[in-house]
Amino acid sequence: MLKARRIAALGLAAVCLLNAGTAIGAESTEKKDELKVMQLPIRTDGPKSLDPVEGSTTYDNMACAQFYETLLTNKYASPMEMEPLLLAEMPTTEDGGTTWHFTLKEGVYFHDNACFPGGKGRAITPDDVFYSIKRLADDEYKLENWWLLDGTILGFNEYKDAQNAADEFDYDAPVPGFRKINDREFEIVLTKPVYRFLYILGMFQTSVVPREAVEYYGKDFARNPVGTGPFILDTWVPKQSLTADRNPNYHEVFYPGRDEWSREDKRARLHRAAGKQVPFVDRVEFTMFIEDQPMWLEFNAGNLGYTQVPEDYFQEAFDRSSKELKESFLRKGMRPHANKLLDFTFRGFNMEDELLGGYSTEKRALRRAISYAIDLDEINETFYSGRRIVYDGPIPPGLDGHPEDGRSEAAARGRNIAMAREMLAQAGYPDGKGLPAIRFYTSQNAINNAVSEMVKRQLAEVNIKFEPVFMDFSTLIEAINKKKAPMFGFAWSSDYPDGENNLALFYGPNEAPGSNHYNYKRPEYDALYEKVLTMGPSEERTAIYAQMRDMILDDCAYVGGMARERFYLMNPWLLNCKPTERYYGWFKYLDVDDSKRE
Repeated sequence: MLKARRIAALGLAAVCLLNAGTAIGAESTEKKDELKVMQLPIRTDGPKSLDPVEGSTTYDNMACAQFYETLLTNKYASPMEMEPLLLAEMPTTEDGGTTWHFTLKEGVYFHDNACFPGGKGRAITPDDVFYSIKRLADDEYKLENWWLLDGTILGFNEYKDAQNAADEFDYDAPVPGFRKINDREFEIVLTKPVYRFLYILGMFQTSVVPREAVEYYGKDFARNPVGTGPFILDTWVPKQSLTADRNPNYHEVFYPGRDEWSREDKRARLHRAAGKQVPFVDRVEFTMFIEDQPMWLEFNAGNLGYTQVPEDYFQEAFDRSSKELKESFLRKGMRPHANKLLDFTFRGFNMEDELLGGYSTEKRALRRAISYAIDLDEINETFYSGRRIVYDGPIPPGLDGHPEDGRSEAAARGRNIAMAREMLAQAGYPDGKGLPAIRFYTSQNAINNAVSEMVKRQLAEVNIKFEPVFMDFSTLIEAINKKKAPMFGFAWSSDYPDGENNLALFYGPNEAPGSNHYNYKRPEYDALYEKVLTMGPSEERTAIYAQMRDMILDDCAYVGGMARERFYLMNPWLLNCKPTERYYGWFKYLDVDDSKRE
């Protein structure tokens, strides 16, 4: 019997590209040339969905954060800190973190939309928060983000299992851990104190959505976002462009005050808009760039507000040794910015793959042979001018659990040709004889193509055949989520500044399509992970992080990692811009000065 919730709303097939036709109150009568319009890039082919519960990538996040909001968010002036967004104040607890009390902010309304009576958006309530969190448990959405709250909220796992076993998922069924006090106040009760819980409430996957919109649009909700965010969708052409208009009913959110900015930020005049209501622009236009060259050319032509500086063009804009912006770019009024990312760049193994997976001595030796043969330092020097930090383990520099000097004795750190050959023989493939080609899935772009050719050459020196398979980023993630990629590569930016977030990538129950893309499963590792979830920062916790890190390295579930320092350039007409990859709700703080456009 088909579950009733799987039946999409009728008559919505034509609503594929736009939401403006159903939005009420958008300023569609204004002429475009009278609007303040901001043009921005999205690297790769962009989001695969505009439904936060289906999102997992940076690009899903970047798009969804314009339309939806979370209970908490990162601060723009100091992104490592959290602050309320849909809440009137930070959550409180009186029992050490098991029961959390929340108060919703007044005056927050969903977008005006045809899904509501009379087309008028209504105020958010605790029921919307509970409904939005419950969606993470619905296997209609493939449980892609269930890992975020698995085992966390009282009775939520039991609710998930019961509803997915039923003919119809009942969103009205109670969850013991959800307690509504009144139309603004509520509590969430956890199974036990979980250190990361408040961080999760700032992740875009826990954005608050209205039930009316999900039921009105059915499967087309992923293309018709309705939230509380600063912008309302106009058009979305997948893999090409996304445009959105200012939400005329956006609640009171103000640009950070003067005292919140550092002295350096004030020198960059980032405090100029202090205390003003956002957003400032009437319209934002995103363009997707699968290849870096068109993005770089569009930025240099003045058509994009900012850009990440592609590796191929770094030395065109910056001095390699000093990392200072060159005079030719300064004369154009362009401004630089740099961020050291909480970054884990890797080449992972599917631990369920027939050739590369498994935990026997032979399977482990094969993965270690590959790792010993790959020279990350050569890749770093050749393609990244030595600017990346090569390190052992999944925990990036700056976080507890990162190894001293970036090195761990458990790692099969290349380049070590002698050890690579020894491991190949131990794996049953002496001198590479009888070893099938290693198929490596990665996203299509010029630098990935070149790096893959170098890896192919490095592995060939020990007679390992390497076959790169290139595809757009969203297709890559889909293949990994379906466990079709034997070996694969991309980067993970930490969702919050705690090494637990990176260790979660190897927790067995988080297997694909969850965050454990490697499908790594070790009972002793999982037991340690469950233990650290309830622990705050301490020497004991850091020691356990190191133990878990070295367990992963010993099994060689991936080759890596690397941490990036991201360089940005901003055109003079884009104001208030301090790019960050900690979160993506910061576009609402940007402004434009059209008098400074060429």
